[in-house]
Amino acid sequence: MPQAPAATTETAPSAAAPPDTGSEFTPLLRKVKEQGLLERRTGWYAAGITVNLLLLAAVATGILLAGDTWWTLLLALPLAVLSARTAFVGHDAGHAQIARSRRANRAIGLVHGNLLLGMSYAWWNDKHNRHHANPNHIEKDPDVGVGALVWTAEQAAERRGFAGWVTRHQAKLFFPMLLLEGFALKVTSFQDLRRQGARERAVEALLLVAHLAGYAALVLTALPLGKALAFALLHHALFGLHLGMAFAPNHKGMEMPGQDDQRWGHLRRQVLTSRNVRGSVLTDWMLGGLNYQIEHHLFPNMPRPHLRLAQPLVRRHCRALGLSYAETGLLDSYGQALRHMHAVGAPLRPE
Repeated sequence: MPQAPAATTETAPSAAAPPDTGSEFTPLLRKVKEQGLLERRTGWYAAGITVNLLLLAAVATGILLAGDTWWTLLLALPLAVLSARTAFVGHDAGHAQIARSRRANRAIGLVHGNLLLGMSYAWWNDKHNRHHANPNHIEKDPDVGVGALVWTAEQAAERRGFAGWVTRHQAKLFFPMLLLEGFALKVTSFQDLRRQGARERAVEALLLVAHLAGYAALVLTALPLGKALAFALLHHALFGLHLGMAFAPNHKGMEMPGQDDQRWGHLRRQVLTSRNVRGSVLTDWMLGGLNYQIEHHLFPNMPRPHLRLAQPLVRRHCRALGLSYAETGLLDSYGQALRHMHAVGAPLRPE
């Protein structure tokens, strides 16, 4: 299968190393626990959630105060950024990073996902946990399943008609298609209600409807229908683009194990399929800590502020094992992902 060029790494690639046993991960886990990096950061999250909610309230107030003017659409940008911050909180709650109890994490996830974003917490959690269990696995990871885009030559070979045209040009279409992601999340969230149990469905549906009602009330109170629709379109397009750009660098173009690849244990399964993104404090903030993707996949319940602290431990451990540790800059990470998508679509392009 076509692969993108290898990422900048600290050690030489070692995908064909001997089978990974629990003993490869256990020493690293012990060091991480000894340094307290799996301990909850309740105060850090409480402060971050409070600031985010206050800023959301400030933007909502600004929309109402600005009123009937096209200038109000400028507030769609900060609202999109804050929506992504809200999604990061829901993501962390789904991984039990925030609170000690499952109930408290679920409550945080429902508020930030369903109520504030109109995105189903149950749907996201189910899908994301399956991704974490088998990242980039062709048959088990829903994130590399056949959808609007495809990720392997075998998937591409089945595409016909308009779907085939999209696959041929998917590298060029990737970022424009992210503009639709904010809407797709809402639609998929309602569709997933049929899968859920009666009690869970009732809670999720109530909060999803409350979000739609509250959002509509906000924009329609401040703006006439045409401008309200323009604001909603711009906000959701920017939100989808921001969220997609945070997730895109993490796995695309990395190793993609198939059904026959049973040789990897937890350490190799997570490290060889993930890519870190170097950058500044601003990069960490804008990507929600997901730029430490290797550490996040190895320790999914590790609080977000501890990921950068765990990185030196993980990097040294991989170096000692001769295991590839993929790390590159933000723009290069996008380049690698796009080159992979372009290569996957190559068989459908005319010579």
